[in-house]
Amino acid sequence: MNSTFYGQPRAEVTAGWVARTPTRFEFSLKLYQKFTHPKMFRDVALKSAPGSEGPLLDVLAMVTRSDIDDFRTGIEPIAQAGKLGALLAQFPPSFKSTPASVDYLGQLLRLFGDYPLAVELRHSSWSDAFGETLQLLNSFGAAWVHIDEPTFRFSIRQNALPNVTGFYYMRLHGRNAAQWWRHDRSEDRYNYLYSADELEALTETAGAAKALVKNVYLYTNNHFAAKSVVNAVMLKAQLGEPIEGEYPPELIERYPDLRDLVATPPAVRALL
Repeated sequence: MNSTFYGQPRAEVTAGWVARTPTRFEFSLKLYQKFTHPKMFRDVALKSAPGSEGPLLDVLAMVTRSDIDDFRTGIEPIAQAGKLGALLAQFPPSFKSTPASVDYLGQLLRLFGDYPLAVELRHSSWSDAFGETLQLLNSFGAAWVHIDEPTFRFSIRQNALPNVTGFYYMRLHGRNAAQWWRHDRSEDRYNYLYSADELEALTETAGAAKALVKNVYLYTNNHFAAKSVVNAVMLKAQLGEPIEGEYPPELIERYPDLRDLVATPPAVRALL
């Protein structure tokens, strides 16, 4: 759920999510941006209150006990219902492994340590200090998120192995290197459709991880023009997972690789 990144979750809303989903449904929730993206939080605050730059804004961008309590209260209905898959702490590429950052990450892991935590790190400094990073995450039972995205000079280097036995967390962002940093709209970055061959290597990784951990969470974030949905279906097919539900004919027409994988509404099938 991305909405918990852009605003603090509210218990009355998350209780509604619980009520509207099947018994075994699980949510993975992204931590509020203030916890992982303080600069983004400042930018949003400046847009809503132009001219508010200064020490006060820096103070407001600091994580407080109230911020933590508000987030925990907001997700409590999901946790109580046993529908919390994981909390995702997604850090930006600018979050480097420094003594201050390591200390902050440790504090964050401690504060949310009673939930299953997945940590997405993107800068190579974390993999350069592989042993130290692994030790920190392991000490809190936090999963080191495996990410697939364009590789740059400062990109993190990862092996695909699970670091904890509780769960494995993989996110596929697409490989649109040309528009990753330079784009007209932010969603252009995710304009990428994985081929079946590209997905094969990823499903092999996920399949191997599945034999080592209790749960595997595999997310497609290449959401431009529903490409994440298409690739999610292809991944499920390659993993031998059931593909449920019906899909609109417009989607199948645009992405013909889905034709033999998904069902269409009865009235549409009669016309095909």
